[in-house]
This record gives sequence, structure tokens and C-alpha cells, in this order.
Amino acid sequence: MLKVRQNVGGIVDNSMYKGIIVAGSIIRGNPDPSSDLDIYVVNAQPLRQRLQKFFNGVPAEIFVNPPQSVERYFEEEQAARKPLTAHMLATGFVVLDLDPVIGDLQSQAKRLLSQPPAAPQYLTYQKYLSALMFEDAEDVVERDPEVAEMIVYRAVAEMLNFCFIKAGSFIPRQKSLLEELAKLDTEVAELARSFYRTPTLGEKMELAGRIADQTLGIRGFFEWEMPPDEVTK
Repeated sequence: MLKVRQNVGGIVDNSMYKGIIVAGSIIRGNPDPSSDLDIYVVNAQPLRQRLQKFFNGVPAEIFVNPPQSVERYFEEEQAARKPLTAHMLATGFVVLDLDPVIGDLQSQAKRLLSQPPAAPQYLTYQKYLSALMFEDAEDVVERDPEVAEMIVYRAVAEMLNFCFIKAGSFIPRQKSLLEELAKLDTEVAELARSFYRTPTLGEKMELAGRIADQTLGIRGFFEWEMPPDEVTK
């Protein structure tokens, strides 16, 4: 860890920083062959930067941000249900701690991960977008099967995300999405695995329709309306 700290200090443009946190599956002990290190540098100056480097052949993503940027990412990613920054800081290992803000940011990150947002008011809109995307794939499946396949992959991904949104949960990282989905809805998770395994477009469309039935309850256009929203100048 000391070597990581020294190497980061040698490549970050501004040498004045408040702390360094190293995260990722390598640190957690469950890496994949191409896993990288996530190195989060909390800068003392109002400057941010992102770098991609190798340390002794190990790829590393380096995120340099001042505390105010970190807190903004917390807020934005919480709203998007993808708390990537919070996950890095909450599960990471502190290799340099020069300021109490490091502990404060880690505490905020852990608190955010324990408080997934409730199902949003725009849930019907998310449902509509996913259903309409599947309908678009059905529209072109005969005349342009390649485009239909492209669209239906996107539609299914949105349907699976919708499962977590509807449940008031965070959307998992892609590498663990199907595993986490199985904990939420075993039937949908198995349908999704079948969808990605099957080689034929006809089977994919049939399975996507079943996934739509299970997750959205509908396969295309449906009537709905947003409440009126006052427009101000």
C-alpha cells in the first residue's frame, strides 16, 4: 500500500492532497482476470482529474477530486441509483489520511449505501420508456432484424433495471446484476439468463416479451399522464 501511495504521489499533478483510498475487487479479494485498482485521491485544491495507469502491470483508475466534488457525486449518483463513488469510498482501504474529511466522506458513503432511495414518482415514465423500446423492436423485427436485436438488448437491460427501481433498490454494477436480480426475482433472473444465452432472434423476442410481462406488466404503448407541473420563468 505504501508503494501505491508513493506512485500516486508521483503522477498526480497537484501533490497536495488530503488522503488516498484504494478500492475495487482486487482489494476486496474477488478480482476477475482484467480487474483494476480504483484509487481515489481526495485533493486539497479545487482541481479534479482522472488518470489511467499501470503499476507493475496492474491497471489502475485514479480519480482525483476535492471533497466538494465527492459530495456532489454522492448526490448525483444516489439520485441515479448507481452509487459508484459511495461504493468505492465505503468499501475501500485508506492508505493515506491527512485530514478528518477522509473519515467524514467514508461515513457519508456508508450511510448512503444503507439508505437506497424509495421508488420514484416518475416510475410510470420509466415503465413506459422500457415498454415502448420493446415495442420498437417488435416493429422492425421482420424488416431489419439486426436493428431489432440491438433495440431488444437495450429494452431488456432497462426492464432489469426497472426491477430494482420498482423495489426501491440501487441498480447493481453490471458484473453482479444478474446475481443480485436472482435475490430479488428468481424467475426474471432465469428468464434474463435464457435471453442472453439463446442464439436466435425469435427466441430472444419471445423471452423479452415474457420479461416485459413479469417486470412491466405490459409490452408497448399504454395510456398514462404526468401530473401538471407549473412552469416558471
